[in-house]
Amino acid sequence: MYEIGDRLEALRDVPSRDPFGFRREILLQALSYEDARVLLPDWVDARLFDHERWGGRPDPETYARSYLWSAVHDILTHRRRWAGRSVDQLTELAWLFGHDDAVAAMDAAPYPIHGAPKIAAFADGLGWPLGIIGDANRRRFARMAAGQPCDPNGCRYGCQD
Repeated sequence: MYEIGDRLEALRDVPSRDPFGFRREILLQALSYEDARVLLPDWVDARLFDHERWGGRPDPETYARSYLWSAVHDILTHRRRWAGRSVDQLTELAWLFGHDDAVAAMDAAPYPIHGAPKIAAFADGLGWPLGIIGDANRRRFARMAAGQPCDPNGCRYGCQD
């Protein structure tokens, strides 16, 4: 509980690391409502967190696997708007799971191509193969994770951005 509190405080001390609160959202949801109120009373506001819904997500691993597949889908469909949120939230999930090596790999990976290199670092770091996405999409994602356009002939959707 206190490690999460320390991490939340560190994010608050450097606002540029979590400008939209996506990382804090994951960390706060890992705490019980009561622990969050004790550790961070000014952050746990009734308008932001409904006590009845607190902790309503599935277990963390199920949530993370689902979120990973969603992030990969968003990357493959060039939904760059969601990429930053996926990277931030999966980074905090890796930290919560105790995979500091995955966090370091995500931090070291470049961001281009909608965060695909960072998402690949998460999946690799946790040992979660991306086989579920099918051969053609797996090849496209592998290209994007390597910093290349999804299509070897060039991408008309701008995955070079």
